[in-house]
Amino acid sequence: MTETNAYDAIVIGGGHNGLTNAAYLAQAGQRVLVLEQQNMVGGAAITEELRPGYSFTTFSYALSLLRPEIIAELDLVRYGFMPLYMRSHFAPMDNGDYFLLGPDAEINRQEIARHSRADVDGMERFEHDTARVRQFLRPLFDSAPPNLFSKAPEDADEVRWLLKHLGSADTKVIHDSVRLLTGSISDFVDDYLESDIIKATICSSACVGIKLGPMSPGSGMNWLYLSMGEHDGIGGSWSFHKGGNGGFTQVLARAATAYGAEIRLESTVSHLITDDGRTTGVALVDGTEFRAPVVISSLDPRRTFLQIADPRELPAELVDTIQRFRFQGVSSKVNFALDGVPHYPALGDRTDQYVGFVNVAPTVEYMERAYDTAKYGWYSEHPYIDASIQSLIDPDMAPPGKHVMSCYVMYTPHELKDSTWDAEREKMADRVQATLQRFFPNFNDLVLQREVVTPDIIEQRTGLSEGNIYAGEFFPHQMWIFRPAPGYSDYRTPIRGYYQCGSGTHPGGCVIGAPGRFASQAVLADTRR
Repeated sequence: MTETNAYDAIVIGGGHNGLTNAAYLAQAGQRVLVLEQQNMVGGAAITEELRPGYSFTTFSYALSLLRPEIIAELDLVRYGFMPLYMRSHFAPMDNGDYFLLGPDAEINRQEIARHSRADVDGMERFEHDTARVRQFLRPLFDSAPPNLFSKAPEDADEVRWLLKHLGSADTKVIHDSVRLLTGSISDFVDDYLESDIIKATICSSACVGIKLGPMSPGSGMNWLYLSMGEHDGIGGSWSFHKGGNGGFTQVLARAATAYGAEIRLESTVSHLITDDGRTTGVALVDGTEFRAPVVISSLDPRRTFLQIADPRELPAELVDTIQRFRFQGVSSKVNFALDGVPHYPALGDRTDQYVGFVNVAPTVEYMERAYDTAKYGWYSEHPYIDASIQSLIDPDMAPPGKHVMSCYVMYTPHELKDSTWDAEREKMADRVQATLQRFFPNFNDLVLQREVVTPDIIEQRTGLSEGNIYAGEFFPHQMWIFRPAPGYSDYRTPIRGYYQCGSGTHPGGCVIGAPGRFASQAVLADTRR
């Protein structure tokens, strides 16, 4: 059955990048259709109710890297955009002590000095040097990559700009950039700091979502990437949207429909329809067909090129590159409904330490040993846990006096050696809960219910291959002009009218929106031509 309604563009997938792309195209006057396989928009950025009154961000849980241009250009505040600043970073220690950072710079210096007087100066130097690196790389991060493999005049102009920009930085900034982009975060931090807990707190974000430890070359790039975010102009800070990431994707959906886009739920795309190398529409699994000269896939590279498109219509070199593209999902979520606030003995009845991130990673070695286990196909006995008690940031997430706690768990490989996640899922969650009990003595007594989401479930529910939360590993050879493949980082594909806007394109994953925005610019530029 073919739908008689014709569209200017069809977006496959109603995750945050797909919705961002649709909103921009609709705002520009395009007639846009979004096809989402689930019964709600959001993709991996959704909020669900685990039990009556308890709302959970099932997969992702922070706005992280959302680009400020998107907020302004799509006028998202008008449609309910409401970010809540995550004000603290709390790290418990094995000896009962803790490390706690907040919004007050002077209190932070005192806290650092409590652990190491030398690290007060070391932290200032670290923040100064990394801020210069971010400033240098931000124009590359916030623009579509130049096509170094093209001979077109417009691409040559971009390459000339790139060379001029690279030559504008001083030697130390260039050197620090290369060290972070290719080396380990642990080696870099060792040049500035001496305290184990302070170093671990910094290094912890480098371990989120990738199959690398803090001592592994490449972890520096993940740290740098995740530090590129901001909240209300505060560089390196993160926020939590009112109602969770599901609340944010509902804002995007309202914006897209207000600009004229149409969203259809429970509409799973089977394949791309083409004619003589050009896109003409898509077919759903139920046989329904929709027609449009432009189709944009927000799915990951494996699904975009090898499932939705017919690989026989693509260059063999591109197919080979995508087949070798690494996913290696290694993150799980364990979400808890709690009867109260976890108690940390050294802080008594305080709760303000929980209005941001809670990192259970007392040393760099602790995280590295957790990674060691994953290298050999298993999950750690002592996992690294990146958590947030979301109901202390947004009280509407749980009933009064009750709470919800969202825990990212590293490292939990997609493929287990000699077992399956069906057999190990609850055992892994038991280790997570035992680890939290070790640091928070009342934790077990608080647990009302838990939800365990392993990489296989992430893949099944969101479509992210191997459950990789970034839609592809953050390795140097899979970033920037190589994401997802050399010559195809400009959001276009070899099939005319077929584009890509998922997190498997530049700049990458997290709730960022930039791939959707950049892809819309490519579509509109080609339409004008």
